[in-house]
Amino acid sequence: MELNSGDTAWVLASTALVLLMTPGLAFFYGGMTKAKSTLNMMMMSFATICVVSVLWVVYGFSLAFGDSGSAFYGSFSLSGLSDAVGELTNNGGVYGIPLLAFAGFQLMFAIITPALISGAIADRAKFVTWVVFVVLWVTIVYFPVAHWVFDFGTVSENGDVTGKGWLANLGVLDFAGGTAVHINAGAAGLALAIVLGRRIGFKKSPNRPHSLPLVLLGAGLLWFGWFGFNAGSALGATDTAALALLNTQVATAAGLGGWLIVEKLRDGHPTSLGAASGAVAGLVAITPACAFVAPWAAVVLGVIAGALCALAVGLKYKLNYDDSLDVVGVHLVGGIIGCLFIGFFSTTQVNEFGADGVFYGGGWELLGKQAIGAFSVLAYSLIVTLILGFLLEKTIGFRVSKDDELQGLDLTEHLESAYDFEGTLGGTFAGTSSSHKEKVAAKTEEVSA
Repeated sequence: MELNSGDTAWVLASTALVLLMTPGLAFFYGGMTKAKSTLNMMMMSFATICVVSVLWVVYGFSLAFGDSGSAFYGSFSLSGLSDAVGELTNNGGVYGIPLLAFAGFQLMFAIITPALISGAIADRAKFVTWVVFVVLWVTIVYFPVAHWVFDFGTVSENGDVTGKGWLANLGVLDFAGGTAVHINAGAAGLALAIVLGRRIGFKKSPNRPHSLPLVLLGAGLLWFGWFGFNAGSALGATDTAALALLNTQVATAAGLGGWLIVEKLRDGHPTSLGAASGAVAGLVAITPACAFVAPWAAVVLGVIAGALCALAVGLKYKLNYDDSLDVVGVHLVGGIIGCLFIGFFSTTQVNEFGADGVFYGGGWELLGKQAIGAFSVLAYSLIVTLILGFLLEKTIGFRVSKDDELQGLDLTEHLESAYDFEGTLGGTFAGTSSSHKEKVAAKTEEVSA
């Protein structure tokens, strides 16, 4: 196998597209929060880029894709990428792309997964504790789960395969991360929402998005970047990449429509927030299925995901957990829908390397495998994140104080404000404590000097 410049170019471009998704997520989440916590919400995503990028080079890639011979974790090496220059990717077979390109592409998945979790605990988490949590969570949860799902083993010259992840070996179909990314993040978000508890005024005062234009901008960037997320997972400029790209587009559009239909029937008014959320629900659901179903089935999946996720986000009020930005209702529920949908609609007519689902004569075997994949990741992520969250809360503290929450995390955690209302609302820091006013004033003088 020789280097394929066309496939390499597509993977490099896809890597940049997937990176863009995390700033897009920052806008999406930032617009959905209160104005006084906008920067904090966005900083949680940007800090995740910093932390995970460093860990990936140090040991993350090795732990996720290293060949230890284990089906549950890779090799723990502090020099996992040191000898990668000049090497081709070997993951269930040799690809004509550099190993460093594959490592960079997978890094972007590792970044956005914990960033997704942050939406579940908006407006009430300590920033430093969040950074510590990301370090621990990706090490104990994401890197091993990525090995389970995405590592198809190292293939030797005589055809032997070693180090294959147990879900990949079982035959679970997940093209771009319905389990490792979305179910993983959704379950972790639920766990942290339980650990940190409900925001002040939950169910009593409305927590409306402070900037719907930011939400729509973020959703648009996510939609754009998602083409790299899904089509890039083909690891080449191939027919499979084209199928994944088209399915991503139509499922997302259908998800947007499905959510708006529910809003119109239930509330009488389709909303811009619903449009953005429905698009993301469609993106989440099609992620595992994008290379295994026909385009018409992708439309069906999008409508189902948009409608069911629109209904699911209201469960937090009935079950009394505060998932601030609907990570559970969109990513956990949408991820499960997409994974199980494969069991019914997957067909080798569009991808010979897939499998036939129930509606294509394949029986119930694939659906059973998909359920095992979805719910094993859910259980592992939920349990481990609960333990990590409680340990951090009882040691260094995870939730901010009541006064800081009321004050707003932009000022209390970062000594900044997303918006300057001076001269329009009685001063930039109208209503803030005198101590914070003094701190900000002193900081301003220091910068000016």
